[in-house]
Order: sequence, then C-alpha cells, then structure tokens
Amino acid sequence: MADQNVPPRRPRDDRGWDGRQHHTSDSYGDPTASASYGYDSPHPYQGGYPAQGDPREQYGDGYAHAGQPAPAPRGPQWVGPEGLGRPAPARPAGAGLPTLDDDDEPGRKVGRRKAIVALGGTAAVVAGGAALAMTPQFRSLFGDEAAAGDATGNTVTDGTAARPSGQQPSTVRTYTEQNESYMGSRAGEALKKNAPTGGRTFSGPAAAAAETTVTVKTVLAKDPILHLARRATFGATPAVVADIKRQGIDAWIRGQLDPDKIEPSKAELKLAELPTQTLSVEQLRTQRDKLNEQGAQPEREVVDATLARQIWSKRQLFEVMVDFWNDYLHVAADFDGGEVYRTSFDKDVVRKHALGSYPEMLVAANKHPALLIYLNQKDSRKDAINENLARENLELYSVGVDGGYKEGDVRQAAMLQTGRGVNDKGEYVLNARNHYQGKVKILGFTHANTFGIEDNKEPTKQQIAAVDAAIDKYITYIALHPSTAKYVAQSLATRFVSDTPPKSLVDRLAKSYTSNNGMIKPVLMTLFSSSEFWAAVGQKVRRPMEYLVATYRTLGVAPEASAKNDNGDNKRTPFARGLRQIQDKLRELGQYPMGQPTPDGYPDVYVAWTSAGTMVNGWNEAGEIVAGYRTAFTYTAPEKLVAKPPATAGAYVDALSMRLVNQKLSTREKNLILGVAGVPATAKVDATFNGAITAVARAILASPQHHLR
Repeated sequence: MADQNVPPRRPRDDRGWDGRQHHTSDSYGDPTASASYGYDSPHPYQGGYPAQGDPREQYGDGYAHAGQPAPAPRGPQWVGPEGLGRPAPARPAGAGLPTLDDDDEPGRKVGRRKAIVALGGTAAVVAGGAALAMTPQFRSLFGDEAAAGDATGNTVTDGTAARPSGQQPSTVRTYTEQNESYMGSRAGEALKKNAPTGGRTFSGPAAAAAETTVTVKTVLAKDPILHLARRATFGATPAVVADIKRQGIDAWIRGQLDPDKIEPSKAELKLAELPTQTLSVEQLRTQRDKLNEQGAQPEREVVDATLARQIWSKRQLFEVMVDFWNDYLHVAADFDGGEVYRTSFDKDVVRKHALGSYPEMLVAANKHPALLIYLNQKDSRKDAINENLARENLELYSVGVDGGYKEGDVRQAAMLQTGRGVNDKGEYVLNARNHYQGKVKILGFTHANTFGIEDNKEPTKQQIAAVDAAIDKYITYIALHPSTAKYVAQSLATRFVSDTPPKSLVDRLAKSYTSNNGMIKPVLMTLFSSSEFWAAVGQKVRRPMEYLVATYRTLGVAPEASAKNDNGDNKRTPFARGLRQIQDKLRELGQYPMGQPTPDGYPDVYVAWTSAGTMVNGWNEAGEIVAGYRTAFTYTAPEKLVAKPPATAGAYVDALSMRLVNQKLSTREKNLILGVAGVPATAKVDATFNGAITAVARAILASPQHHLR
C-alpha cells in the first residue's frame, strides 16, 4: 500500500550528530593513542543518514550486510589481519602497542612476552573449547547523503527500491541484527557447535543447578557457585563466593533481585566526591560555567560513577542489568547534551526500571530529554518529521529488525510521535500544535490520533494530555509486542548464557516476559531456573570492560587512596581521579559504560571483540594494577595475595591461581607461567616468587580462566 505524507528519510538537523567526541586525557596512558580509537575522528553520525538506502551504513562497526563478512573486531587494530604471529601493518607514530616487560632475558628458557601470549592467546582462540577462525575485514562506514523528501507533500511513494514500504526491512535483508551479524562468521559457527541445544525449567535456581550436568567443552571448573558468581556479577570475589555458599543459591539470587535492601559499599558512599552526580538537570544547566572552571564533566562523571559501582557495589546483579539496559536502550554519554541530561537518564530511566517494568522504562525514555535530543525527536514536528526515534523504537528498543515492522510502520510511528520535545528549561514538553493529527496504524496498533487541535488556538490541557496518552499507549503496545518479548529474551540469554543461546530458553524467557507484562524479575528467575543457564559454563568471554572490572575485583583493590598517592590534581579527589584513569584506559580498550556513540549499543558476542591489541593492552593494565601503580586506590601487595605462600614454585602457582581465578590451571598453562618466572615447579621460592610475583600474577590474569565468565 502506498504511503501519503511520507516524512523525510531520517534527515538530520543543521547541527548533525557532532556528539562532542573530543575527549581529554587525564594523565593516563599515551595521549597520542587517541588517534587509534577515534576521539578526534569524525563522529560516525556526523553528516547524517543518507536519505535513501540502509541506515546501518552509518553505524559502521556492528553490522554486516547479508552475505558479507562480519564487521571488524572492536578496539585497537594493532595486529595483522591474520591474527597473532602474523605481520602487523605499520603503526602511526605514538600509537604503538604497549610492550610486555622483561622479554627474553639472557638465560631464560621462555621469554615472558612469548609465554604470556601463548597463555592468554588461548582465550583469543578458545571459547569454551570451540576454535575460532575469523579473518576480520573492514567495511564502509558511510553511505552517500541524499536530499530529504517533503513531509508535507502529497507525493505518493512506495519507499525505496531497497526497502519498499510494503516490506519489512529484515525481509529485504539489507542489514541484520547486530549480534547476528557477528555470529554469521566462521567463528560464530564454531561457537554454535559447542553450545547447549536445549533444556528445561526447574522449581528454582538451586534445583536447576543441582540437576544440570555440564557437557560442553570448557577450561573452567564446572562449579555452579562459581558459574553463578561469574555470570550474575562483574567478577567472582572471595566475598561473593562465600556469600553464595553461606546463603545458598536461591537466597542469594532473591537478595540480589531486591537491591534496595542491600547496604551501599564504601565506594558508593564515596560517589559524593563526584560533584555533578547529585545535581539536577536545572542545576547542571545553571552551573555550567562554574563546573567548567572546576574541570567537572558530568557526562564523564556518570561513567566514572558507573565503573565504581561495577567494581565495588554489593548490588552486583542490579549493576549487570544496568549495563545490559545501557546497551539495549542505549543513549551515549558523549552526545551534544549529554553533559546536562545523561546523568538524569541514568537515574530516572535506566536505574529506576532496571529490575522493574521494561514497558515503563521505554515510556519514560521516550519522555526524557536525553533520548529526545540524542535521536533528534525534539526537532520533529508535523511539517518536518524526523524518523530517528520512531525507527530506533522499533528496530533497537522493542521488536527488533526481524520483528515484523515495515517501512510504512516507521513513518506512521514518526507521525504519531511528533510534538514531543524539550523546552527552554530543559524539561520534557509536548507541543500539541506540532503534533500530526490523523489515523495511524503501526504493527497492528491503531489510533484515530485526532484531538481537535487547531493551529490558531492554544491547545487545552486535556488535548495535550490526550496526545501524550496516545503516544504512551503506542510505546507500551510495542514494548509488550510478542516480537519484543522474543528480542528481550534473546538479548538476555545472549548476555547471561551463551553467544548462541538455545531456542528453548529464548522461548521460555519470552513467554515469561509476556505473561508478566514485561516485568524483568520474573524473566530473570525463569532464566536462573533453567538448565540452559547452568549448562553453559565457559560459554561467555569477557569484553574489554568486563575483563578490566573483573581484574580490579579479583585483586581486591580498595577505593581509598594508597599511602603513595600524589594527587596532582587539586580539583578532584584521589577517588575521582582514579575512576577517571580507569575510564581513560577503557576508552583505549574500546569499551566503557555508555560509550558507543551510535544508538545500537555495544555488541554482546565474543567475535565482535577479537583484537589481540586490545587483549595485550588489557594484560599490561592488569600488570599495572597488580603492581599497585595506580596510587589513587589501595592495592594488596602481590606477595600478600596468598596468605601463606607455599615454598615451592609449582605449589605457589596453584595457590595463586585458586586465589585469582578460583581454580588450578592445566599442566600446560602452569608450565607456561613457571616459564614466565624462569623456574621449575620444584624450585624453592619466597613470597615474592624470587622477585617474579607481579609477572606471575599478571600471567594468571592473562589465562583463559580469567577471560571466560
């Protein structure tokens, strides 16, 4: 059916998506390395969408056309396209890969660099025992800009040749869902062969754990308590493992699902040292100049605060879900307006509803200035309609690209959502005069959408409320659509279970979502009560942020400044400065909270992150943490990680492995680590491992046992 009153094809306003991507360093790492990860490169959205063709052509890293290679891995691409051990392209000056220490000392049988690469490289090619063989290739980031159509004209159109309005985008297959695009590679196919294929639901998580046999190939210990600690937190710690053992699996999960009853950690209390996090939108607007003079950056402090909670909060499952929603309902921190609105979006949308109702979260998001500005909805009016938010509501935030919507649905939704915006005070407002009136039909949702609003008369409060209610009704409808239930279920199963979650589990989670009207806690209980969850030991690989956060957690880093701390910044406390250092390192690694500039969020599958450069950079940072070089925090000395170190090297490696990764390593891995120290297993060693304890601990943190979760 042809469409009348077709809005422009995702036009951008004059400002575009500049996004303020020019970040400053914080005396942390190589400042010239920013060229490697794009701080000063054009924003992926800058210049706008093309008026015709595939919007994914703008997203660049995260999507692949059907039949084309998967996108390039994320993070610094500092190795050759054939992977480890192959020639690397010439690197720009100042953007070199950090070197590993003490390489090939005279008389050493195995160089530390070679040993660590051999050890950690296992994680680059093994995920639960499945071999990965991917040769990533870069693809074009941008399409050609074309003129936008006239939203008020009467020209009849049937969409474009690539995506006619009578077809759903996934039928035309000009693009695929993000994780799917990566998993279509040879590496993804290899992973699928090692994933559980089916299962059942039990009366509760503990019963499911007790009755499930782990059959997949994995280097991880098949201990259900450790498995739960790895998946439901940002990294197992001795305290978390002890809590699960003491409370029992069921009680621990119930407690995590009721985070308001969990006391705040010391680090969470120290978040008061991030001054912008307690300010309202109005205060951030009116105090902008003062904050600039103080060097405070609200859009970066919200990231700092998130990292602090990931590392130190006792509400770990809640923080895992906050991170999940930050990828699913994604609004970048670094956008033009993020300095004022992103903190509020974090508090009033994501955190408020992370374990509550997703329909309520999506309704709240669609009324929040952050999303309205981020996707240009504030500029959409009946005589100049912008499709951005309407499209992402369908494609990313609800039913998904395979959810059954058609191009005509996007345009009808864009018309229905006109009038929503932000007033001069930075508050959500609905300007009813700018609202398109006329019947709409979107994925089975119909509304007369006629309210008697006239251009030459001020709309009444009742008319404004009626328009608002109509849009809310539509948002709630798509949030509860069966395709949304499946998409949320697939995303949760991918996050918690496997990059290739079994259909049986996805179907049960979708059923739970629907029967509970989009409430998240029942869905999570269904997930934890399913055998597929407990059978998937070692089926997830930590992304760069997850790896670094887990490293801080397992090493027991404390949020208080060390005695060696030299603040060097009288504008910020050591705690605030240390968090900024972590954030800057994560920017180097290519992933940090709310960091993806485009609205698709970060991919959640391992093959999207296979970068040896990122991996080695992470190992080097682990060494810095072990050595306590980040003096803004307090660290356990590496020789004190094991309370009573054994006197022989082999036994010491076993004890240190149990402390850091909760299990002993294989004989091969153990020998590689002994090679790092340059001693045999029977050699006598002191608490410092004869001076090699930092290198040994760092090598253990480079093992697959620390990369897998």
